[in-house]
Amino acid sequence: MGLLFGRKPKPRRFDYTPRYYDPRKDENLKRRMRIQSRVRRRRSPIALYYLAALLLTALYIYNVIGR
Repeated sequence: MGLLFGRKPKPRRFDYTPRYYDPRKDENLKRRMRIQSRVRRRRSPIALYYLAALLLTALYIYNVIGR
Protein backbone atom coordinates (compact mmCIF):
# COMPACT_ATOMS: atom_id res chain seq x y z
CA MET A 1 0.00 0.00 0.00
CA GLY A 2 2.97 2.30 0.38
CA LEU A 3 3.32 2.55 -3.39
CA LEU A 4 -0.10 4.05 -3.86
CA PHE A 5 0.14 6.76 -1.23
CA GLY A 6 3.87 7.47 -1.17
CA ARG A 7 5.69 10.23 -2.98
CA LYS A 8 7.27 9.13 -6.26
CA PRO A 9 10.98 9.87 -6.64
CA LYS A 10 11.68 12.29 -9.47
CA PRO A 11 14.91 12.66 -11.42
CA ARG A 12 17.27 15.28 -10.10
CA ARG A 13 17.71 18.43 -12.07
CA PHE A 14 21.08 18.86 -13.69
CA ASP A 15 22.22 22.42 -14.18
CA TYR A 16 25.86 22.57 -15.20
CA THR A 17 27.48 25.27 -17.25
CA PRO A 18 30.96 24.32 -18.45
CA ARG A 19 33.66 26.74 -17.45
CA TYR A 20 35.88 26.29 -20.48
CA TYR A 21 33.77 25.39 -23.49
CA ASP A 22 34.93 26.26 -26.97
CA PRO A 23 32.38 25.31 -29.65
CA ARG A 24 35.04 25.47 -32.38
CA LYS A 25 37.16 22.86 -30.60
CA ASP A 26 34.13 20.65 -30.17
CA GLU A 27 33.26 20.90 -33.86
CA ASN A 28 36.87 20.16 -34.85
CA LEU A 29 36.89 17.10 -32.61
CA LYS A 30 33.65 15.79 -34.11
CA ARG A 31 35.00 16.33 -37.64
CA ARG A 32 38.24 14.49 -36.83
CA MET A 33 36.33 11.58 -35.33
CA ARG A 34 34.16 11.29 -38.45
CA ILE A 35 37.23 11.31 -40.69
CA GLN A 36 38.97 8.68 -38.56
CA SER A 37 35.95 6.39 -38.66
CA ARG A 38 35.94 6.59 -42.46
CA VAL A 39 39.65 5.82 -42.63
CA ARG A 40 39.30 2.82 -40.31
CA ARG A 41 36.71 1.23 -42.58
CA ARG A 42 39.20 0.93 -45.43
CA ARG A 43 41.09 -2.30 -45.53
CA SER A 44 44.78 -2.21 -46.05
CA PRO A 45 46.22 -4.27 -48.90
CA ILE A 46 48.54 -5.99 -46.43
CA ALA A 47 45.55 -7.62 -44.74
CA LEU A 48 44.46 -8.96 -48.11
CA TYR A 49 47.92 -10.48 -48.68
CA TYR A 50 47.84 -12.13 -45.25
CA LEU A 51 44.42 -13.57 -46.01
CA ALA A 52 45.58 -14.92 -49.37
CA ALA A 53 48.70 -16.45 -47.79
CA LEU A 54 46.59 -18.07 -45.08
CA LEU A 55 44.21 -19.49 -47.67
CA LEU A 56 47.06 -20.88 -49.78
CA THR A 57 48.69 -22.43 -46.71
CA ALA A 58 45.41 -24.04 -45.70
CA LEU A 59 44.91 -25.44 -49.21
CA TYR A 60 48.46 -26.81 -49.26
CA ILE A 61 48.00 -28.54 -45.92
CA TYR A 62 44.64 -29.93 -47.07
CA ASN A 63 46.26 -31.39 -50.22
CA VAL A 64 49.19 -32.88 -48.30
CA ILE A 65 46.97 -34.52 -45.68
CA GLY A 66 44.42 -35.66 -48.27
CA ARG A 67 46.94 -37.90 -50.09
